[in-house]
Amino acid sequence: MHDDTLLLVGRVARTHGLRGHVIVNPESDFVEDRFKVGQILLVGPEDRAEAREIRDIKFHQGRPIVALAGIETIDDAEALAGAELWLPEAALGPLPQGTFYRHDLVGCEVRDRQDALVGRVTAVEGTLDRSHLVVDGTVMIPLVEHICVEIDMTGRRVVVNPPEGLLELYGRKAEKTGRSGEVENG
Repeated sequence: MHDDTLLLVGRVARTHGLRGHVIVNPESDFVEDRFKVGQILLVGPEDRAEAREIRDIKFHQGRPIVALAGIETIDDAEALAGAELWLPEAALGPLPQGTFYRHDLVGCEVRDRQDALVGRVTAVEGTLDRSHLVVDGTVMIPLVEHICVEIDMTGRRVVVNPPEGLLELYGRKAEKTGRSGEVENG
């Protein structure tokens, strides 16, 4: 067990070649920062992941092909198929202004511009250029500036300006908040 919070950065897809390389399906928008020679990844289930250093890497169609220390043969690599790849949260560097780690957005309250409650972010899915917030497990809101008009990490709140019909597409309406702070049906 690790003391630091671990963040999933990828999963081993399959072997590549005969010398123990594996192809990774990345779970990060910062693939080249997460997968580089010398990086220590934790490989396996979160509760018993083993540290392995990346000793070689190349990229093909946006996916890393990595050689991990201690994985020397195709048989070693085959044993890693489906393995999760983790990094301690402390190993992540600061982000540029206006960008956010996905895990930081989870749990944020989502409200529309009229302060009506839409729900809470339960996940962030998609690639960097096509990410969307998953709200209450079902509503998908594109994570783009003209729709997610304000993100307040201190207040754990996202203000959205959804296009007409987006919320109704999911059978939802934003709920107005009364003066007492309780939710009213809207």
